Amino acid sequence: MGFSLTGAHVIFFIAAVIAAGAVSGIFIAITTNISSSLSERGSRVVEQLDTEFAVINDPNTIPIQSSHYVFYLKNIGAKRIETTNDTFTVFIDGNIIPKPNFYFEDATISPDAVTELYAQTTLSPGDHTLRVVGPLAVESEFVFNI
Repeated sequence: MGFSLTGAHVIFFIAAVIAAGAVSGIFIAITTNISSSLSERGSRVVEQLDTEFAVINDPNTIPIQSSHYVFYLKNIGAKRIETTNDTFTVFIDGNIIPKPNFYFEDATISPDAVTELYAQTTLSPGDHTLRVVGPLAVESEFVFNI
């Protein structure tokens, strides 16, 4: 003979429990993935906030030393910053300054310390914009006049 009505109900019940288990497993996996992504993003934001700097020159008086313009870079974050041509990119008026044409006085800069950025380029009289992009894509923009 065949299954009774009770047997059919048991089969449907088992199938429903298996489907519910699979769905809950998927939700757990998605929730874990979202949680770990948010945790990683939070860590990156904290690290980015700890890495902050500013150009602190007088915008109307930019010193020149040995054909290099001198800009003063202050670490205003809570973390030591490595100042090399590989960790920083320098733009003046939107044009990238090649790595051989800029350097820093110090290899690292402690929190609240100041270092000099020497940039060799040709600038005409007038207003210019310096943009310094550092670690973790933290940047500082400075408008100055020559």
